[in-house]
Parts: sequence; structure tokens; C-alpha cells
Amino acid sequence: MSTIKFFSTNGHPEGVDFREALLQGQAPDKGLYMPEQIPQLPVGNILQFPGKSYPEIAYQVIKPYLGDLVADSALQAMLQDAYNYPVPVEKVYEGKYILRLDRGPTCSFKDFAARTMARLMQYFLTEEGKNIVILTATSGDTGSAVAQAFYGLENIKVVVLFPETEVTARQRRQMTTLGKNVFPLAVAGKFDDCQALVKQAFADPELSSLDLSSANSINIGRLLPQAVYYFYAQSRVAVEGQPVVFSVPSGNFGDLMGGLIAQRMGLPVHRFVVATNDNDEFPGFMKTGVYEPIRPSRNCISNAMNVGHPSNLARVFALYGGQMDESGRIGRRPDIPAMRKDLYAISISDEETRRTIKEAYLQYRVLLEPHGAVGWAGLMKYLDDCGDWSPCVSLETADPAKFPEEIVRATGVNPVLPPAMSRLDELSEQYGKMGNDYSGLKNYLLHLA
Repeated sequence: MSTIKFFSTNGHPEGVDFREALLQGQAPDKGLYMPEQIPQLPVGNILQFPGKSYPEIAYQVIKPYLGDLVADSALQAMLQDAYNYPVPVEKVYEGKYILRLDRGPTCSFKDFAARTMARLMQYFLTEEGKNIVILTATSGDTGSAVAQAFYGLENIKVVVLFPETEVTARQRRQMTTLGKNVFPLAVAGKFDDCQALVKQAFADPELSSLDLSSANSINIGRLLPQAVYYFYAQSRVAVEGQPVVFSVPSGNFGDLMGGLIAQRMGLPVHRFVVATNDNDEFPGFMKTGVYEPIRPSRNCISNAMNVGHPSNLARVFALYGGQMDESGRIGRRPDIPAMRKDLYAISISDEETRRTIKEAYLQYRVLLEPHGAVGWAGLMKYLDDCGDWSPCVSLETADPAKFPEEIVRATGVNPVLPPAMSRLDELSEQYGKMGNDYSGLKNYLLHLA
């Protein structure tokens, strides 16, 4: 099987295979890796997905990008091991569903990508006899999922930067109670500051000896596994290839990119609802054609989506023929009419988010957390504006127990702690603190090595 090459969204001329793109994380010119071509899954294969398990669907979606880099039996074993938990598709009312992506070890949709990526990295590093440092930024759930996925791996150290005052206590504890090879750092700043520090480190030649890689959604190894659950959900709610409306709570836009990749691979999609919180730079762009990053990002209760300039917009633009650099500067405009045809972008306020949590529980006895509520509210607005459509799937990206204060305030119900989180409050925390300055991060990484 021929190997697909990956190019940089900033135009670096050298294409790389999946292994190199995965282990590098970010391209040398600070761009993000994208596949030079997106493979098409045969329609007959997609029509068979209703009878396939989640790991079986994952194999068919991911395998074309790997070519012969990973043996079939090894990839199948990795996916069986990574997806050893349920993936419920919950009917809310006629033709309207919630895809619950919160049953993994850290109760977040980030588990789907992080667990597969960790296994692939371990596979390649073992082949090469190498050690690396994973450096990643998180606005909430990425850090805990990455930390858990790489925890205890002998040839990988994990450094996670998080905004000190903008993650919940439970999100923080999922990173800071592990120890061993996991090193969390609280940054006196916003998620965008954390993300900028990570990108600066990747571009610093004085850190080249560390073999830095990323586990953020800037890493292509995070995106490809995220395409899988769109195929899985469609296979559970649609009949004979019906197209689906997907509503995606969107922060750094990695989740949306997974869906767009799935669509280009042949997934029948009617439209994507791109639901943001008050960080509405993308809905603004879709209305006006003018892109204005929000700096600093706005603090909302859907904290993992507090992103004023989503990194993955560079990939979205590339998919539609445009070019955007890491700062948000547009070098070539994308096909905006085509984007508007595929994407319905809407911003949901905190007030609307809280009201949605309350109404979904009172009307349907469905418990949503703030990010899932943004997605559900976005779907309801889409249906009001564009007319009814079925089937529709709204993504629920975290367990409500991660946000007990908001759930209790809206519904009076204290969400039950899943087993994966039940012991967190008893464990001691260990993490460092730093200001919003690159020299502090650089010194930390050099001493860590």
C-alpha cells in the first residue's frame, strides 16, 4: 500500500510520511501537517459499518494513512486496546441524538485521539530506540487525556501547560495526581498563551536535542482518530447512507477537522454546525469574511473552548484552498461560499449554555455539561434557522461530573462521579507554576532533559 505524504500548511516544500508527521508534531516552518490527498473509503464499506465494532471501523478509517508503516495485526491490536469502553449514541427525541464521547479513562472525547496516538508513538519509538518529550497545551481536557494516555511509558516524558485559573479542579487533578513521567505546569495566562509558548519551543533550534513532539490537535496523530467517531455515529443513526447533521462544540477546531476529514473520505454529511462559546472569531469570519482573532480569549464556562485563535483553522483553510499562518494572518483566502455550504457557525453565550443545560434536563431528562450544551444549543438554532433535518447528532465531549457546580446550579442534580474520577479528590497533587514567559519554559525543559 502506498504511503500518503503530509505537507505543511505554511508551505514547507518537504512532504513527510505519517510516522515523521506524528513524531514531529509541528512542521519545521510552524505549519500544521495535512495529508496531500484524503483517501476515499468505498461506499460499500461504509454501508457495512452498522455491523462493525468501533475498533473495526477505526481500522478502516486510519489504515489508509499509515500504508505499510504499521503491521495490520499491530494496528488492530492497538485499536482494540485503545477503544475498550462503550460509545453510546443516545436518542433525545425523534431523529435527534447525542454522541457521548465521555466514557474513556479521563471521561473526555480527547481519550479517543490520545490513546491511539500514544500507542502509535510507542510503536514507532520502540522501532527506532528513541526517547521524546511530549509538550502540549490544554484548555481543559486535552491535558488529562494526554497525561493518562502516555502515563508510565518509559521512553516518553509529558509536559502539559495549562492556564492556572481557567481549568476546573477535577480537570486539573486528572493531570496533577499522576506523577512518574507526567510534568504539569500551571501558566499565569490564557490557553492561547500556553499554545503560543508551545509553538515557540518547537521552533527553537536550541531545544532540538530534546526531540520535542506535540499531543495537541496540532498533531495529525490526534486528528485522524477523531474522524472515526463520525463514521461510527452515522452508522448507528442513519439508514442506507443517509447524510447526517453533526453539531460540534468547537474551541481549537480539532474535533471539527476530524469531521471534515471524515466527510472528504466519503462520510455522508448534510452539514456541520460549528458551535463556539463567546470566543466567536470564526462565526464572525463566516458572516463577514474578515478574520479577527480574540486576544485575550474570553473566559466562558465551557472552558475547554476558550480559544481566541484556533490552531486548526489553518487546516480548515487549507481544506478549502486557503492559507493561514500560525498567527492568524491569511495568505490566501479560502473558498468561503463552499465553507458556508458545509458549515453553519454560531456563537452560544454562557446564559444560553446554562439555559440549555436546564431545559435539556427538564424536557428530556438528558444531562449535558457546558461544552455539550453549546453543541446542543447550536443544533437547536440551526434547526430553527434552516428547517428540520434528521438524523442529527450533537457531540457531548465530557462527563457532566467534571462540572458539578454548573450542573447543580442549572438542574439541582449533582452528577454521579464515574469510577475513573471517584478517587481524584483523595490523591495528592504535584505540579509546577510559571509566568507567561518563554524563558521560564525553556529553562524548565532544558533542566528536565
